[in-house]
Amino acid sequence: MKPPGRIWLWLGLALGVLVVVTAVLQAVNNLLWQLSYLLPSWLVGPFSLLLFGGAALLIARFAWPWFNSVRRSGWTVFNGKGPAAAVEVEAPSNRQEAAQQNLAGLDALLQGIRDEVQRKALQQERERVAAELERGDLVLVVFGTGSAGKTSLIRALLKDVVGEVGAAMGSTTTTTSYRLRLRNLERGIRLIDTPGILEAGIEGQKREQIARDQAANADLLVLVVDGDLRAAELEVFAALASLGKRLLLVLNKCDLRGEDEEKRLLELLRRRTQGRMAPEDVITASASPQSVPMPGGKPLQPPPEIDRLLRRIAQVLHSDGEELIADNILMQSSRLSEAGRRLLGEQRQLDAEGVVDRYSWISAGVLAATPLPGVDLLGAAAVNAQMVMEIGRIYGVSLSKASAQELAVSVGRTLASLGLIKGGVSLISAALSLNLPALLLSRAVQAVGAGWLTRIAGRSFITYFQQDQDWGDGGIQEVVQRQYDLNKRESALNAFLSAAINRVVEPLQRQGKQGQLPPRPQKRP
Repeated sequence: MKPPGRIWLWLGLALGVLVVVTAVLQAVNNLLWQLSYLLPSWLVGPFSLLLFGGAALLIARFAWPWFNSVRRSGWTVFNGKGPAAAVEVEAPSNRQEAAQQNLAGLDALLQGIRDEVQRKALQQERERVAAELERGDLVLVVFGTGSAGKTSLIRALLKDVVGEVGAAMGSTTTTTSYRLRLRNLERGIRLIDTPGILEAGIEGQKREQIARDQAANADLLVLVVDGDLRAAELEVFAALASLGKRLLLVLNKCDLRGEDEEKRLLELLRRRTQGRMAPEDVITASASPQSVPMPGGKPLQPPPEIDRLLRRIAQVLHSDGEELIADNILMQSSRLSEAGRRLLGEQRQLDAEGVVDRYSWISAGVLAATPLPGVDLLGAAAVNAQMVMEIGRIYGVSLSKASAQELAVSVGRTLASLGLIKGGVSLISAALSLNLPALLLSRAVQAVGAGWLTRIAGRSFITYFQQDQDWGDGGIQEVVQRQYDLNKRESALNAFLSAAINRVVEPLQRQGKQGQLPPRPQKRP
């Protein structure tokens, strides 16, 4: 049952339509009546048809473009969010499409980055990720300390899968890459042996960083240990697990322990990694078992025990291989897009701070040239609309002069309502009072105070545009107060005052020496 309010609404609409239709019919009837007096009866019909047809064509001529524009915008012009809300990017249907959208967005970001070195580095990484979208191999990266038997494990895997290990493919001085295939797996596997982790010295730290960089591009990670996770190894495990990639933990050298000790360690490792990986992804292996002495003959060399690891790798790659590749590519493209946005954000901030710095000294110069005794610095603190518009353009926002003025005045009023104008003037006055005579002090405090408050307001605008024209949860008061607190810190304030003395105070002193200001009083003996 419809609510009473809805019924009355429909009745009102029906009554309105009835009134309009009646009025139109009455107008048509009157027109035909008048035409019957002016024209012969045989001409009234054709003339009326021509008249009404022309009116209909004229209405269609002007109404059709408007109808098309509204239809293309999806009728969102009436949704209360404005025309900008009509632009919607089609949601990707899979991870590969999402990665392609990220790369397309990165192309637009790259055009705005001026630093050629950084732009080229991002472009090269973008091309690498784009090539990864088309690649066919699954990348498996193996980590471990030098004593955990990581390289022996890789050799055992290769020998078991492809026979005797030949020359490494893609060898470098820091990492070694091999290519192999698993039965019933369409994609090939690129197996990467990384430098040992947790090695001492600067060179060891560099090699470990190389290994971690390789992890960022892996589809599947394997961490090899030879016992319980020590504090340093636990830190490495946490770092790898935080990448959001599939991880296998291999307990190597099981031939050196008894069966009970092996079970104890396996259970301990599964408890330590609980919540970060599945228990079945913690596997035991023996990559290079110790030889067994044989009386009167050559020592017996047992074969490697890696069957459990091979089966687990095959299960993971068969069931989740495509998902692992898609997740990895999406992660890499997202990370690349984030790096581009960060570089562009840093560039924009530097440009915006340059604009704020310029307008700070403009404000100071204006009040130094034309001091107004007793004036409230609200107007200077609000800045002028031109600075707001320039900062907006840096962040890709086009503001009208009226909108910029309204934004500037709102920050100026906030400075006044929080008592920051009076507090700022007192702060500047206390800092300058030790070196200036009274008359020059008043003029300098006005000028320097105006410049300093302009800087606070300008940096508040930067925060506003960085947050997509949003003051945040705390509103404009929190942003302005935070910028005031940041700029009154000793290091920031001293740097500003040092520049202000060169730009404002010393020129005023030179004017005073030329007779435009009274001379500075001499100290009494």
